[in-house]
Amino acid sequence: MIHLKRLLVATDFSSCSKKALHYAEAFSERFGSEIHLLHVVEDLSPLLPAAGPGVPILGAAMTEIQAKADQALQAIPVAEAAAKNGVVKVIRNGSPHGEVVKYAKEAEIDMIILGTHGRTGITHILLGSIAEKVLRHAPCPVLTVRPQEHEFVTP
Repeated sequence: MIHLKRLLVATDFSSCSKKALHYAEAFSERFGSEIHLLHVVEDLSPLLPAAGPGVPILGAAMTEIQAKADQALQAIPVAEAAAKNGVVKVIRNGSPHGEVVKYAKEAEIDMIILGTHGRTGITHILLGSIAEKVLRHAPCPVLTVRPQEHEFVTP
């Protein structure tokens, strides 16, 4: 028997993430699962020199970015049938794939549902794949949802 008490949807606010949430809502309705929506604000500090006049500006900018991300996260609607099972919305700072895996362990997530942009070729090589890195290190099953695929969840 399958028990899915807690589902994690990592969101970057893209249409791919919305599609992943749609899948999570269906699982939540079917299994009575709580949905955890996680957005990771990428830490930009490694890109800056250790000290200098730009560092305080970055701190203020990061605070503003995090506040706007939190507003966007709170504004994401969750289907009523899924919302009755509980929704947790969380913002983290750091490496997206690292924070997704870390949060999944901390919150004892039963399944991660990720949207993937389906990048290939040089774009994939240059940008990497957060979904691929999560798949390699996740403490639980991971369902990836591609933009163009056979739908098994109907609207």
